[in-house]
Amino acid sequence: MGMIENTLGIGRVPRAGDSPDQSCASAEAYASLETSVGLALETYGNVHRGRGYNSWLSTRLYEQARGVILDALDLDPGRFMVLFCTPARAEALEACVKPGRSITLSSRDLGLPLGLRALVLRKDALPKGTPFQTGGGTARIVSRRSAIWEDAPDRFEAGTPAVINTIAFARAIGIVRRFGNKAFKIPPRTTATASEILHQDDLLEFSGGDLLRRLRQSVIGGGRVVPTAAGFNSFINLDNSASTPTFDPVWKAVCRAWRLPEDQQSILVARVRDACSGFFGAPADRYDLIFTSNTTEAINFVAKGLTPEPAADFEPVVLNTFLEHNSNELPWRFAEGVALIRTPVDDEGFPDMRGLERVLREHNQDRAHGIKRIRVVTVSGASNVLGTCPDLGEISRIAHRYQALFFVDAAQLAGHRKINVEADGIDGLAFSGHKMYAPFGTGGLLMRKGLWRSRGDETRKLMASGEENVVGIAALGKAIDLLQRVGMDVVREEEQKLTRLALREFAGIPGLKVYGITDPNSPHIESKGSVISFGLKHLPHNLAAEKLAEIGGIGVRNGCFCSHLLVKQLLHIRPVRETLANLGLKFAPRITKSLLPGLVRVSFGLENTEGDVARLAETLKEIAAEPSSPVDKFLAWTHNATPFIPQTDVHRRVEAHAENAAARVYGMLENDVQRVYDRKSTFSGAISPASLIFPAQRCCCRKH
Repeated sequence: MGMIENTLGIGRVPRAGDSPDQSCASAEAYASLETSVGLALETYGNVHRGRGYNSWLSTRLYEQARGVILDALDLDPGRFMVLFCTPARAEALEACVKPGRSITLSSRDLGLPLGLRALVLRKDALPKGTPFQTGGGTARIVSRRSAIWEDAPDRFEAGTPAVINTIAFARAIGIVRRFGNKAFKIPPRTTATASEILHQDDLLEFSGGDLLRRLRQSVIGGGRVVPTAAGFNSFINLDNSASTPTFDPVWKAVCRAWRLPEDQQSILVARVRDACSGFFGAPADRYDLIFTSNTTEAINFVAKGLTPEPAADFEPVVLNTFLEHNSNELPWRFAEGVALIRTPVDDEGFPDMRGLERVLREHNQDRAHGIKRIRVVTVSGASNVLGTCPDLGEISRIAHRYQALFFVDAAQLAGHRKINVEADGIDGLAFSGHKMYAPFGTGGLLMRKGLWRSRGDETRKLMASGEENVVGIAALGKAIDLLQRVGMDVVREEEQKLTRLALREFAGIPGLKVYGITDPNSPHIESKGSVISFGLKHLPHNLAAEKLAEIGGIGVRNGCFCSHLLVKQLLHIRPVRETLANLGLKFAPRITKSLLPGLVRVSFGLENTEGDVARLAETLKEIAAEPSSPVDKFLAWTHNATPFIPQTDVHRRVEAHAENAAARVYGMLENDVQRVYDRKSTFSGAISPASLIFPAQRCCCRKH
């Protein structure tokens, strides 16, 4: 028996739900799983930080997955915690926990190729200090010299998690408990080949703009209605910079990949590796590709590998910009033995090219800083705050002129613009599938062969970890297939059209200030992606985002977008305010967090239309015309959030609607969902939790 069966007691005694015909039971198990995951996809959004129905419900479903697992183990959530990890991250976390205080449940034991681990451990066993992986979501606030870390579990789940895979994992545990431990292990009678999964769909006759229009109609959950102040209205997702939805052909590819026999899974992984090489212009004979869970995991891996060897005669330095997302800042900052310096960007988000070259020349040619040498120049391919796309080819030429490697965080670029890694002289590049219409927990790391120090066993572990998520890799491969058939030039043109239209509409809304490029006819507009950040002079950013959701049924993002340094620059946040915020987060975290400065962001994707922009503008005009309290005006003037978000009838209807949707996803009655989500009772039974799931023979932990 595997770990899941051992821990949950599955398969020890016959169950009423078990069927004599295991093939029929397996078919029913897959059908049940697909129904639940399909429902979750209909309202998919990034978790924890977005505003709007999709983000609220996805966050609830994701957090509820922890409760489902603790409930299955009959453990008290007041004493125990579940962390969702890739196999590689789970192993690294286990090494930081004392033996006997954790256990890892694996999606592999279920028979599902999700590449996921649920690490169950006592809360008092969590590691202290700086998390071993840093980046998006791990920090509450970041300043130039310090970072205030989030509480668990966010501190240990760097980057956007595999939300859909996690929901599938938790749901599958319930299904296995009903149908038995072979529910997902019986080979189906018919399966698709890797080639069919990746290249066959119902839209093969279409390409270009025609295919794009049909893909809009095939968005999972497209047109879904949600509660608003004026009744039910269709939901509009304008948070594509955080995470994208997916299309019906991608979802069908995932359903087929679930059933793919193990001997065929490696073929699919190889096919997608080749597809990525072609899509990114990184020939396989000159670039290596490692599948990861997301961009954050990829950058952490590269940053740790920059640590100098004992015999090195230099101190490595990394040069990036104030444009960066935390995922391309914190991993370099906290890499052992590595110094980080930053080059300025202007208020439109463009790096200072002359300053960048000057710093490189001083370090690597003039040797004005002793033995410090800039080994890597790293930039975001597109800003997640301003949409700015730096000239990657020019930065590469400057970096190489001074013998530095060039690395690109392409999380915000890969799904929106054509990338040619080799032609632009890019030595390393990281990307995430969940920003490319494949939200199933897969990303990638491309590295030019021979330029990065070999790390042997650690590299092999990361490769095996990423390749275990076959469904995520299948989704990524199918999404790339669709994007190539549409054409990245068509994608860029469509998104530029919406961005120009939105900028024109915003110019006529009183009290609304756009940051970055504001003129749709600017000569720099071609270097701006489909991201617009703004503020309202009379409303705090979190209240403005809340009203967009409640009045217009529009999902957006507010805050600092995990790009604290850039947002603080744009808002002219003084160092004294940074210091006060840091102190507040240490001694009064709840109230301080509710007051932090920020902006509102809208970001367009392939599902969006001119009608979406029109409703956004109409809703913003309505919000701008509403009277505001003196407190709200003051908080908006200081760019702060408000802790006084009213509990409106709309919000209560949204919560009730979300609770019903969550019940359907997890196949529970509503009272069961609430019990799992809010469960406060202690472990019931004569046996202690430790003796139930933490016996020595079941623990694979090692001493730190």
